[in-house]
Amino acid sequence: MAAMKFAVGDLRAFLDREYPIILIEIVEAKGSSPREAGAFMLVSPTDSHATIGGGQMEYLAIDHARAILAGMSQEMQLDIPLGPEIGQCCGGRVTLAFSRLDEAGLAAFDARIEARLAAMPEVWLFGAGHVGRALGEVLALLPVKGTVVETRASELALMSVGMRHRLAALPEALVAEAAPGAAIVILTHDHALDFLIAREALARDDLAYVGMIGSRTKRATFASHARENGLSEERINRLVLPIGGKTVPDKRPAVIAAMTAAELLVALSTYRSQGSS
Repeated sequence: MAAMKFAVGDLRAFLDREYPIILIEIVEAKGSSPREAGAFMLVSPTDSHATIGGGQMEYLAIDHARAILAGMSQEMQLDIPLGPEIGQCCGGRVTLAFSRLDEAGLAAFDARIEARLAAMPEVWLFGAGHVGRALGEVLALLPVKGTVVETRASELALMSVGMRHRLAALPEALVAEAAPGAAIVILTHDHALDFLIAREALARDDLAYVGMIGSRTKRATFASHARENGLSEERINRLVLPIGGKTVPDKRPAVIAAMTAAELLVALSTYRSQGSS
C-alpha cells in the first residue's frame, strides 16, 4: 500500500495508535462547502486524522465526536449550515454522519480504503533523476498510484518511498503495463530512451497524459524521429513537451515538479470526466 496519499502510512499508524475512534463523513453537501460528499476524517479522544474542510464546522464535528466517545451524546448525524451561525461564510450546508470504528466498523473502513486505492489513477514516472525525484515527492501527497521506472539502481534508491519502484533494463516495455487512463511522464537521462518510451506511450489510445521533459528543440527532434517511424501527426501532437507548461519560466526541479503535478491532475480529471459523460 504505497499510495493513498492522504497518506496510507499515516492513516495506518493512526489506526494502530489511537482508540477508540469515530469516523466523521460528509454524507451530503449542498451549495458552497469546503469539502465534497464522501470526505472524511477520524477522531480519537486526543488526536485526529485527515480533514472535512477545516474551520468552525470541523471544530464542531470534532467536539461532537468526542462527546460521543465520552458518552455525552448519542446523536450520530448533524446538519450544519455554513453561515454566520457558526462563523463561516461558505453559504452551503453539510450533513455529517458519525460512526464508531469498532471491529466491524474497521473492517468496513478498510474495505472502503482498498476500494479507493483501486480506483485511483496511475502515474508512471520514467526516470528518477532530479526532476523525477522532486515529482515523486509531490505525487506522494496526491490521490494517485505512483510508479517510477529506472535503469539505474543507484538513482532508484533515492526515489520517494511513496512510489512503487521498478528497475528495468528495457523501460519502454513497461508502458504496456500502465492501466487505461494512466499518465506517463518521461524524464530519463537518455534522449534516445525518452523517444522509445514516448513512441510506445503515444501508440496507445487509452492514456490520459503523455509528457516529456525537454525543450522546443527536443520536441522538434522527437517529432522528426516519430514521423520517420510512422507515428501520425495526431499522435505526435498528444505529447506534452515540455512538461509543466510555460507560465512559470523556472527550471528548478521543485518548480517543474509542482507545475507538472498540477498539469497531471487536470489531465487525469478531464480524462475521467470524459469517460463518465
